[in-house]
Amino acid sequence: MKVYQTDEIRNVALIGAAKSGKTTLAENLLFEGKAINRKGSVDDKNTVSDYRQIELDRQISVHLSLLHTIHEEKKINILDAPGFSDFSGDILSATTVADTAILTINGQAGVEATTENAWKMAGISQTPVVFFVNQLDHNNANFDEAVRQIKDYFGDKATLVQYPVNTGEGFDTIIDLMLMKMLKFKQDGGLPEVLDIPADEMEKAEALHKLLVENASEGDDELMEKYFENDTLSLEETRAGVRLGLVQRVIFPIMCGAVKHGIGVSRLMDFIVHSCPGPANAIPRKTTEGKEYHCNATDPAGLFVFKIANEQHLGEVSMIKVYGGTITEGQDMINPRNGNKERISQFFVVNGKNREKVDKVVAGDIAVTIKLKEIRTNDSLMDMKNADAGFEPIAFPDPIFMTAVKAENSQEDEKLGSILQEMHRSDPTIIAGLSRELRQMILKCQGEYHMNTIKWYFDNVHKIKIEFYSPKIPYRETITKAAKADYRHKKQSGGSGQFGEVHLMIQPYVEGYKDPTDFPVRGKEEHKLNWGGKLIFANCIVGGSIDARFMPAILKGVMERMEEGPLTGSYARDIIVYVYDGKMHPVDSNEISFKLAGRHAFSDAFRNAGPKIMEPIYDVAVRMPEDMMGACMTDLQGRRASIMGMDADGKYQIIRAKVPLAEMDKYSTSLSSITSGRGTYSMKYAEYAQVPGDVQTKLLKEYEESLREEE
Repeated sequence: MKVYQTDEIRNVALIGAAKSGKTTLAENLLFEGKAINRKGSVDDKNTVSDYRQIELDRQISVHLSLLHTIHEEKKINILDAPGFSDFSGDILSATTVADTAILTINGQAGVEATTENAWKMAGISQTPVVFFVNQLDHNNANFDEAVRQIKDYFGDKATLVQYPVNTGEGFDTIIDLMLMKMLKFKQDGGLPEVLDIPADEMEKAEALHKLLVENASEGDDELMEKYFENDTLSLEETRAGVRLGLVQRVIFPIMCGAVKHGIGVSRLMDFIVHSCPGPANAIPRKTTEGKEYHCNATDPAGLFVFKIANEQHLGEVSMIKVYGGTITEGQDMINPRNGNKERISQFFVVNGKNREKVDKVVAGDIAVTIKLKEIRTNDSLMDMKNADAGFEPIAFPDPIFMTAVKAENSQEDEKLGSILQEMHRSDPTIIAGLSRELRQMILKCQGEYHMNTIKWYFDNVHKIKIEFYSPKIPYRETITKAAKADYRHKKQSGGSGQFGEVHLMIQPYVEGYKDPTDFPVRGKEEHKLNWGGKLIFANCIVGGSIDARFMPAILKGVMERMEEGPLTGSYARDIIVYVYDGKMHPVDSNEISFKLAGRHAFSDAFRNAGPKIMEPIYDVAVRMPEDMMGACMTDLQGRRASIMGMDADGKYQIIRAKVPLAEMDKYSTSLSSITSGRGTYSMKYAEYAQVPGDVQTKLLKEYEESLREEE
């Protein structure tokens, strides 16, 4: 295949709500550019971008697909991103490396919840956005309402470039405000018939054309002066203004069509080539040390890995964008993350599962490579002499859904963990790990649909039956008053026995605490606990009732019990232990005896020291449409939330609250149901607080029952 130079390349991401026509648009872009000779359809399960089995089964995009087509000797790289918010990681990967995002709008549904999420991802990566109002061939399509919603949700800088003449069945005609022509399309797409604008549309077209030119001129002082002088701009000047405005995100063009019939597609391709920024005109990409790369082929070589995928016939492939230089097969590069050298073995340009080999890739282009040794998503490969820093990584969204997972066959648990780690390589928003504290494999992801996608792969690819269940809560146990206890461990079984007796007192650790006065406090050790809080261990022995060599064993016994607290098996914290008396035997006393005596004495004292259970509290910010605030507030209050305040955010309201983690299980699903998918939230750990009495009683009962079941 021809090697395209930087100025011959355009990179676009197709983003938008599920079922808004992204995959069908991609298919038509390929067909119009003669990359394919026959258009597939989602219904027939034969599109180029939705080729994976899960996508064929569900008839929606689940993974990011890389495609390319040709228009007017220019290569258009296409990143077809999923629509559901659960796959925001792939959407963000696409918008990060694209120079323009085409945001598809369903002409019947208008701005949907997932439309807003796509816009948010483009905003995070500061990617220019072109709106494409699709499906205007349906009787329920309402272009004017869709435009009203676009402006309402995303601002007045959304600017008409086109509008339809005849929506509904038979739709085929568009007024193009940049060309100031009427375009009449055939029902199978292709180049339109270019006609003069009818007299009855001219007044409307001229007014909208003036607004377009005015907005296009705002991105450049020179263009603004020309506009003021001439009250208009030429076609080339308008295109240049739109291109500059897109990069600065001060103009968001609105185009339209019906991609099922190819209507508007060839004109969109023309707009991408002539009015959208190329790689060299886009916002420069920075390294972690602040150096800017402007997609210049004469700069030192540098590429960014924005996605790792597993392909059936290739194995693990790395999707890359070259930001500097020209990179050839066999070239050695450095990964700044680990300092390792990687050799580029092969480059491919792809259309879904179809691939074509190229021997080099120029700055600005997107391709895939294989057989990299130690590469991850977000890694960079840099020129051997300029490898001090890689490109700034993508800040993937934090998980909002958490569940525990295990294999139905416990012998496959290790394999389960290994597969989840491989999934994380492909999708960094999947985070999994074994929690030592909870004794569970914890899976974090972007939502319930995301979780079910993971399960599909275990069921259909890895053939491992797994089950999800609510994760345990990392409670903490502590005490509210002082208490004493003693315990004698004695065991005789022939020969040397076991003997150790420990008398101790415990009290809560608080800042400025005072030691007891009824026995001398000698040495004290302060231990910062890995799970938070402190343990103060004090040796108060006088007269040699317990030899000093046994004190570490007593401490070990106490620490073991704090790792599995007496109330619920949760970590204990913020306790002072005074060992003030005991007994030992000249023959039978040993470390194990005093470890066990210390452990049991601590447990007995703990239960008499006003024990309480602490639960993690999170700061939660919930964003929802203002008319749904009441329902969201009621739901939060039912979750024991303390409402801390409310803020306005345009058409939305934000409720800020402190909520126990125990009440947040499956909250993302509930919020989506309450707000029809428009609600979002974030949560951050705040503190530990005492659980209410009724909750503590319930937890104690559940723990006792679990212990009986284990016996």
